[in-house]
Amino acid sequence: MENLARVRRLSGFELSRSELTGALGDSVTVLPVVVAVAALTDLSLSRLLLGFAVFQVVWGLYYGLPISVEPMKALAALVIAGSLTPSELAAAGLLAGVTLLAVGATGTLARIERYVDRPVIRGVQLAVGLVLLRTGVELSLGGPVYALVAIGVVAGTVAVGYRRGSTLAVLAVGIAVALAETGMPSPHLPTLAFVPPGAVALSTDAVGATVGQLAMTVGNAAVATSLLLSDYFDADVSADDLASSMGAMNLLAIPVGAMPMCHGSGGVAGKYAFGARTAGANVILGVLYALAAVVAVGAVAAFPLSMLGVVLAVIAVELGRAGLDTDDLPITVGVGLLGVATNVGIAFVVGVVAARLRRRVADA
Repeated sequence: MENLARVRRLSGFELSRSELTGALGDSVTVLPVVVAVAALTDLSLSRLLLGFAVFQVVWGLYYGLPISVEPMKALAALVIAGSLTPSELAAAGLLAGVTLLAVGATGTLARIERYVDRPVIRGVQLAVGLVLLRTGVELSLGGPVYALVAIGVVAGTVAVGYRRGSTLAVLAVGIAVALAETGMPSPHLPTLAFVPPGAVALSTDAVGATVGQLAMTVGNAAVATSLLLSDYFDADVSADDLASSMGAMNLLAIPVGAMPMCHGSGGVAGKYAFGARTAGANVILGVLYALAAVVAVGAVAAFPLSMLGVVLAVIAVELGRAGLDTDDLPITVGVGLLGVATNVGIAFVVGVVAARLRRRVADA
């Protein structure tokens, strides 16, 4: 039945203005994080963008829906902050991929979710937001003039009613500054290179980061996305289906230099709010990412890091706001602060245990 539904959805495929604006709605959650990862590590921006380009198209056509493909934000935040090395990031992404593929294939996601209280997941989101905020502030203080310019851009964008686009506006200004220094880059075709096994470092930090990321992925990228696809498009895409596609995506993409990726309810909501109704939005965005991989990479090295710091701070505030939308503030805040002080994996495990104990005491 679902295969027939996919065929029907693809029959309504459109490449229209509304699909274009919808595509931009998803890029709000992707480009700032990807540029930050490329600017602050030795990972190739062209390969990162190419990974998003390919899987935007693949999953859009597979599901026949404007589904999102986003960075795994917990892992991205930790590598941006220097808490993970690129080698540990690759290991964490592959470990997450294996886990998600196994969970999706066995249909066990719903059973796992029952043991994870929502305030704990919110606490992991808060921890990721606090880590990004700390990094953003540190970068911003390194160039206060550019940081003030970026803050002005954010304020102006919000004032005219485009809060979601504020980070893209800062990126545009930052790229303009970089191009003024470096000139227009010449087109450069990305090269695919398999990541050698020695470049994947499985460590306790990588395992802990994976645990924290999976906590967010189960709630936001699988369950919440499944519900949104049903609400917006009357589509029967289960959380286990989404877990399987995320697992396969990371196992295929990371060995060729991409970063850990997932689906996400925020990206789906962004696409829908900006007008996307078909998989055409994914095809358009995939083409735009591919073009950016070819022509825009040269500007990253000259991008003002203090402006990037403001972008990260804005993303951190949004993550923090989502994290604080909780019905158990002590658990959420406790997990968030512990995640900053130790790591998100430890914070998640402690939070799960604390939430279960608290529930037992309340029921006694």
